[in-house]
Amino acid sequence: MLIDLVSGIGVGLIAGLTAGMLGVSPGGGLVVGSVLLLGAEQHVAQGISLIAQIPPTSISAIKRYWEKGSRSPKDWIVLLAVGMICGGILGSVAAANVSTNVLQWTYVVYLLLLDALLIFRRRRDNTESDSEDDAQKASRLALLAVGTLAGFSSGFLGIGGGLAITVGLVTWLKTSQHQAQMMSLVLALVPTSIFSAFVYWQHGWTASWPVLLAVICGLWAGADVGARIANRLDEKVLRTVVVLVVTGMALYMAYKALS
Repeated sequence: MLIDLVSGIGVGLIAGLTAGMLGVSPGGGLVVGSVLLLGAEQHVAQGISLIAQIPPTSISAIKRYWEKGSRSPKDWIVLLAVGMICGGILGSVAAANVSTNVLQWTYVVYLLLLDALLIFRRRRDNTESDSEDDAQKASRLALLAVGTLAGFSSGFLGIGGGLAITVGLVTWLKTSQHQAQMMSLVLALVPTSIFSAFVYWQHGWTASWPVLLAVICGLWAGADVGARIANRLDEKVLRTVVVLVVTGMALYMAYKALS
């Protein structure tokens, strides 16, 4: 149990650091970390990820982004959250009907697709664009679509959907990298994964409460450190780091799927 607790804190720290620095929900790091450090099976790793994301662990990171001037339009939050809740329910039901191997390979393809979107996106004319101007340009349908896709990926792959939110806002709605990351972290405060987490909990795909609490504590500390690092990096460097981290996660999960 002691080893599991220490490993749980490690999983949370790594995922929190990634979330705070890259402005994504910690789900991707939680799934990979749970498989790597806790030796969890894919469904269990996804259950740990979804449950650990229910508490508001991103508050400390949001505070750091807010201090640097990043903002989150309220109507964006509502539309994205509605889409995420609906998509999350569909995704979690779908995950219960597929094998571990299918989940692993879907995870790999999903990450590589997001990578490609970031790599080939057109460069923005303005490196920073504040919320009010962007909010007027973004259509409600586009925001709902981004939220729904992010929610489905959250429920199906157990990764929280924040990465899809960040990539969708940057590539589709052309927001700045820092603002997209701030938006993703704010959405992480909304317990959109609670319905998906309940489905996984019913199937017994999760860890013990002490391990879950250890993961959550690690998330809280890691997110704060990650956000501090992000605010010291410019947008181009930050986007490159996102691509490298996502690629690394995809390669590791491909290795696990093959083995």
